[in-house]
Amino acid sequence: MDQRLQQLRAWIPSAFEQLGIDLAADWQLQSVSGDASFRRYFRVRSHNLSWIAVDAPPQQEDSAPFVAIARAWEALEIHAPQVHLADLKQGFMLLSDLGDTLYLDQLNSDSADLLYRQAQVTLTHIQQCRSILGEPFPPYDRALLKREMGLFSDWFLEQLLGLKLTRYEQRLLEQLHEQLIVSALEQPQVCVHRDYHSRNLMVIDAPAPGVIDFQDAVWGPITYDLVSLLRDCYVDWPEEQVRGWALAYAELATEAGIMGAVSEQRFLGWFDRMGMQRHLKAIGIFARLKLRDGKPGYLADIPRTLDYLRKAAVQHDELAEFGSWLDQRVVPAMGLTGLFDMERLQQPLASSASNGT
Repeated sequence: MDQRLQQLRAWIPSAFEQLGIDLAADWQLQSVSGDASFRRYFRVRSHNLSWIAVDAPPQQEDSAPFVAIARAWEALEIHAPQVHLADLKQGFMLLSDLGDTLYLDQLNSDSADLLYRQAQVTLTHIQQCRSILGEPFPPYDRALLKREMGLFSDWFLEQLLGLKLTRYEQRLLEQLHEQLIVSALEQPQVCVHRDYHSRNLMVIDAPAPGVIDFQDAVWGPITYDLVSLLRDCYVDWPEEQVRGWALAYAELATEAGIMGAVSEQRFLGWFDRMGMQRHLKAIGIFARLKLRDGKPGYLADIPRTLDYLRKAAVQHDELAEFGSWLDQRVVPAMGLTGLFDMERLQQPLASSASNGT
């Protein structure tokens, strides 16, 4: 038994005592999951009730934002876990239990319209949160956007694929970064969950999703969480359907007063470019999880995520050169590693942009 788990087991009885809750003599602690960070989650069972205990080592994880955001979101009818008790010094929390049913496990052709509609309504609630404890959210600014995109070159291209980038390729990526940053910063700025997808949304006993893993929330582009949801690294849908859902959200956001009237073409342009920024980051993180953290399972999600990049690039004339470079340089390098299922990346894409802008 590891030391952190021993400490958590010792903390739980004292936590229940502080809350005035009777803890059964035969209470149980069961592992629920870990995630891509250092946090671990356990289910506490006692007297036919359950809670979630979180182990978030304070040297690696600052849980204060999670606690503050969870409490602020209660007033906005966002179904985040309720924080019953938090010991930030030790890095332990006791939360309400939202269950085990992820969106990822329930999404199918019959359920998707309803589940995504509910998630979009909840997203408009999140986007109305303007501060936490009177303090503004950290900005999703130029420096952060660029640093995230740099993960693609550093961890995926250079370290995982072993590519040595030429000056032309470095310049191509720098131009792409600038185009995506300009698009992100010109959008309406709102509260951004920053990881709003099918593994962080729960199907619960309510006409809205449970929302988890929101501690990295920032103030940033309105389409970021939307594209995280609809161009999910873990599940994909026909492009026509995705665009229909995106435009339905735009109507919701306009009706809620979160953004002013925007043409469909402009909104979808924001959506495409924002997705490219996120997917560059995600691919870099997936590679880093394999190389640095010994978590190779995320490599299976890289072909889908890179395919999103390819499909978005061909929609816009100024991004077409980057799309061609992915097909000619990156996809073959991926095939040589033997690490990826290349089937979806070998499918040809339309060469002409359909949105124009």
